[in-house]
Amino acid sequence: MSTLAPTRFNPRLAWLVALGAALAMVLSVAAATIMPRSASAHGSVIDPASRNYGCWLRWGSDFQNPAMATEDPMCWQAWQDNPNAMWNWNGLYRNGVAGNPQAVIPDGQLCSAGHTEDGRYNSMDTIGAWKTTSIGTNFSIKLFDQAGHGADFIKVYVTKQGFDELTQPLGWGNLELVGQIGNTPLSQWNVESGGYSVQVAANAAGRTGRHVVYTIWQASHMDQSYYMCSDVNFGGSSPTTPPTTAAPTTAPPTTAPPTTAPPTTAAPTTAAPTTGAPTTAPGGCSATYTVTSQWTGGFQGEVKVTAGSSAISGWTVNWTYANGQQVTSSWGATLTSSGSTVTATNVSYNGALGAGASTTFGFLGSWNGSSNPAPAVSCTAAA
Repeated sequence: MSTLAPTRFNPRLAWLVALGAALAMVLSVAAATIMPRSASAHGSVIDPASRNYGCWLRWGSDFQNPAMATEDPMCWQAWQDNPNAMWNWNGLYRNGVAGNPQAVIPDGQLCSAGHTEDGRYNSMDTIGAWKTTSIGTNFSIKLFDQAGHGADFIKVYVTKQGFDELTQPLGWGNLELVGQIGNTPLSQWNVESGGYSVQVAANAAGRTGRHVVYTIWQASHMDQSYYMCSDVNFGGSSPTTPPTTAAPTTAPPTTAPPTTAPPTTAAPTTAAPTTGAPTTAPGGCSATYTVTSQWTGGFQGEVKVTAGSSAISGWTVNWTYANGQQVTSSWGATLTSSGSTVTATNVSYNGALGAGASTTFGFLGSWNGSSNPAPAVSCTAAA
């Protein structure tokens, strides 16, 4: 019977084994850090268009046109309330619902997913004559997903006959399930320019006139569910509503307006927003600058202006860039640049602020330096 000779301890070999293990751990951590996250973009129902996607589709390239107030008043109130609800048309979701949305989304807040994302989408709950898409009672919804999440399930509801969306808030008791699909991995979705799409057949027999189609999409990558209100007209006509059957070929990522949006496949280079310290003019107003999204060569920023201990009738915010950044477009304020110094003044609807009240304005910018830090800002108020 043979026996194995005892292995002699080799300090040099032990050191090499330990070094290899350490390097493997470092590479694993680095790979997890630099891999782009699929949550950098999301999706929505594009046919019939969800409320926020429809507002972006019709007005995203012309969102400051005052004609919107009379031609599309529901979108107008949404743009005035929070433009990011439309720039982020693909981010109306909640995390951690565990398949029971009725427990966390109250009646009257279904279209905003229970005031999700710090109230960004609250205007989607506003009662009124939203633009409709004309469809038949046998129809399909088309859901577009930029990130490729797949679906654990997609459920399509329609309001019951007799519900009046012009005067009634939408509640769970107003809905009837009319179509659904179960687990649908990404391999079963259609490949589109900039993302993926899937269709879900539905039958809303007995419906006529205006209704709300309510879609719940449970994404597969985590406990993340999307909630989308689409306004339709069964058997009617809506000549002012453009067709929405094509996937958005130039859709921006979740926080970038379409005029100078980066490619949809580019992952943000910053994992979290960059916020500068707020500065306050004595007795007047304060301002906080935040980089909300960043990609190679470009970024989106936001400034929050807050009145001090007394009401103000207007405001001016100033900052100076130190790394060659430039503002390329803006909304919610009038911006002018002189060299590296930027001056922003309120527009007609957001200058008057009560004591302690706030408003925000946003902008797109370019950068090509080694970093894109938030500059110090100052705020001057008009009494």
